[in-house]
Amino acid sequence: MSLLNALFILATAFVVVFLEAAFGGFRRLTGVQLDLLPPLMVYASLSGGVVTISLLALLGGLLFDSLSLNPLGVSVLPLMLVGMIIYSSRDLILKRQRFAQVVLGLGASAAAPVLSLILLLTTGRKPLLGWATLWQLGVMSLGGALATPVCFLLFAKLERSLVHSRAPETSFRADREIRRGRL
Repeated sequence: MSLLNALFILATAFVVVFLEAAFGGFRRLTGVQLDLLPPLMVYASLSGGVVTISLLALLGGLLFDSLSLNPLGVSVLPLMLVGMIIYSSRDLILKRQRFAQVVLGLGASAAAPVLSLILLLTTGRKPLLGWATLWQLGVMSLGGALATPVCFLLFAKLERSLVHSRAPETSFRADREIRRGRL
């Protein structure tokens, strides 16, 4: 993964958190605010390294917490755990398959809020819990599942348009001798 791709991921995290805070149309319609950081973490885990995952968890989590009612830093650990779990088994995951992307997005989008909720309850906070929490968790999970393939498509298009691809290797070698004539 190139440094440019890591910068794309971090810039996208900044834009995603800003859009989540600034535009609340979906929130007014369904009563649920989608969190698009877990799908972004799925992409970063499958295509990036540990440094990219750590920076995304730290910066994305702090940005998200600074614009929400969460205590500062609560979202960092769940994002980091989700990212490291996916990263540790990324050799076994078929990252180009849309079904795998949807399943990973669903799992990450369900796990991150549940882990944040567990952290809030562990620290003595009293978040509002009820039947609406299950609705919110379901909508967030489905939204994250649908957003994950979009992340992969977006970054593939960005990489194709802005990053030079490597030249294909040919069978010709410059140090090769060509013998002509009879043997």
